[in-house]
Amino acid sequence: MLFNPPLVPARLIARYKRFLFDAELESGEIITGSCPNTGSMQGLTTPGSCIWLSEHDSPKRKYRHVFELIEADGTTVGVNTAMPNRTAAEAIALGQISDLGDYTTVRREQNYGRNSRIDLLLTDPLRTTTYVEVKNVHFMREPGLAEFPDTVTARGAKHLEELGDMAEAGYRAVMLFVIQRHDCERFRVCGDLDTVYATAFERALKRGVEVYALKCRVSPTEITPAGLIPIDEPGIAALNSKYKISTEG
Repeated sequence: MLFNPPLVPARLIARYKRFLFDAELESGEIITGSCPNTGSMQGLTTPGSCIWLSEHDSPKRKYRHVFELIEADGTTVGVNTAMPNRTAAEAIALGQISDLGDYTTVRREQNYGRNSRIDLLLTDPLRTTTYVEVKNVHFMREPGLAEFPDTVTARGAKHLEELGDMAEAGYRAVMLFVIQRHDCERFRVCGDLDTVYATAFERALKRGVEVYALKCRVSPTEITPAGLIPIDEPGIAALNSKYKISTEG
């Protein structure tokens, strides 16, 4: 996905109140903008970091600039949590995720489960309907290892339970972790930061949920899907061999 219009470079001053950030533009102007990421953003809020912003002229917007990318750990990382759904749809269309590209229809944000919306619903007259939940990933503590979640996420555990319900009802259910950085070769569920999520993840696998991890190439001009990476044992004994976890690289 190309950024159009082009992104605006800046230097991060601070990210605060989850939704806001201050930055200095190349002109020297200090601006306040919106941060489309309500998570902890661990490792991605260092003052002085080079960042890139999208710019919007709509009078309905309170802030003109939106935080899109940051330079961290020697690479460029996407922080906008709206991007993974678009990237996932692109990867599916390119045939990068199992056989999901063989479906005739892909619909977004469809109601299902317990007052939830599935990110992508794949249908085809000759195939089993597939529910795809997409999670944004950008957390990295160990070089080459992407992890999720970076903080406690009760909502994430709820989504795993609902995917399990769909699998047990006879549908295909897929958890897709989209990693908005290219410097990772493996993925792991971060059980030490959220044991409830790790337990929900194990239960979802037992119930038939498929799991894939997709990394991306990220630059100030575009974000593109770059293929699946292996999923490490997420701190729960031998899950890679016992359940349906992709280990494609």
